[in-house]
Amino acid sequence: MEGTLLDWLRDAHAMEKHAEQMLSNTATRLEHYPELRAKIERHLEQTRSQADRLQTCIERRGGSTSTFKDTAAQLLGFGQALTGVFTSDEVVKASIASFAFEQMEVATYKGLITAAESVGDAATKEVCQGILAEEQEMAGWLDENLPGVVRTFLARDARGTSAKH
Repeated sequence: MEGTLLDWLRDAHAMEKHAEQMLSNTATRLEHYPELRAKIERHLEQTRSQADRLQTCIERRGGSTSTFKDTAAQLLGFGQALTGVFTSDEVVKASIASFAFEQMEVATYKGLITAAESVGDAATKEVCQGILAEEQEMAGWLDENLPGVVRTFLARDARGTSAKH
């Protein structure tokens, strides 16, 4: 179980590196959705902090992050964000993808909390509970605000104004 928790922490660290790249690329292109951009930028800072906190947990357990997993995750995040360049509804697709990604993160941290409990690692459990709360907050915000983003996109598109991002 000890090795499994360490592997899962490395996976979560790579997941946060993926999220960092995805959020960063998305935020830089959002022009006409200032509230969404501001929320993504705030969550980007949280995401960077989450990766740092996970790294501390990994190191405390005697491990190190996986350069391969982190690099692959960052490339995947870059590629995912890049696909929006080729769509006419980038903001909507990015919002949907972000919501789905947040749900995956929520599930990941619930699993990590259980694994940390199983091996008696109270410090890792506490870190993961803090991150879980941040991910749930972002998922909730996206859930609540997705209809508004879609309505804004549709209104801008109907007027013939730039709606993509």
